[in-house]
Amino acid sequence: MRILFVGDVVGNIGVDMIHEYLPQLKRDLKPQVTIVNGENSTPVGRGISQSIYKQLLKDGADVVTMGNHTWDNAELYDFIGGANRLVRPANFPGDTPGQGWTKVKVNQQVLAVVNMQGRVFMNPMDDPFAKMKELLPKLDTDFVFVDFHAETTSEKRAFAMRYAGKVSAVVGTHTHVQTSDAQVLRGGTAFMTEAGMTGPADSVLGMQADSVIERFENQRPTRYTVQEVGPGILSGAVIDLNDKTGHAASIKPILISPQHPYQS
Repeated sequence: MRILFVGDVVGNIGVDMIHEYLPQLKRDLKPQVTIVNGENSTPVGRGISQSIYKQLLKDGADVVTMGNHTWDNAELYDFIGGANRLVRPANFPGDTPGQGWTKVKVNQQVLAVVNMQGRVFMNPMDDPFAKMKELLPKLDTDFVFVDFHAETTSEKRAFAMRYAGKVSAVVGTHTHVQTSDAQVLRGGTAFMTEAGMTGPADSVLGMQADSVIERFENQRPTRYTVQEVGPGILSGAVIDLNDKTGHAASIKPILISPQHPYQS
């Protein structure tokens, strides 16, 4: 089983990058399942809208994952109940709308796609380690992909090592800068600390650089605005799983940028 995962889609440029390149990537890489993190995909870079959710699916996503900005666009409350291919973090506390995981049938196998959010330097959440332990028997499949949306590299890696051999892959999102540590952990779990973002390349994590620089220089509150012009970047990973065991055979980063033009 081959999985294509694309990191945080940011703003209009991110959505445009998906529209332009995802069909090409699917044609060339031939994944059985394509997963896209869409939690920053609105024009303001926070949350998702119904029209963008549908556009991501139309352009080739089989599942759309979210993160800490899940609820930043209130429109989500109106459609999340019927969005069966959208998953928000499974460890949101209380009776949260939507679903934290979904399943995709691939030939004779079933892939469970789980979204989980870290707690270090993030808003209060239920324990993702305990939640994953609770979920595993319910998933009832050896093929499990986890989008772990978290701030710190240590929490992402600790989660992956805790569930090494128990899930097929753990790929980190949220920090928007792709890491170079793609590897298969003991037990056959693919891991990458951060998939990277899909959005404006000439930016600071998707935001206009001037506003971010101003915040660092004067330490006063600043409104961050999504970079709306210029070249784009698309980041992610392709993961191959053993069709019989669900264990990962390989994970390779994907990066399309002005410095790394796409070559089919």
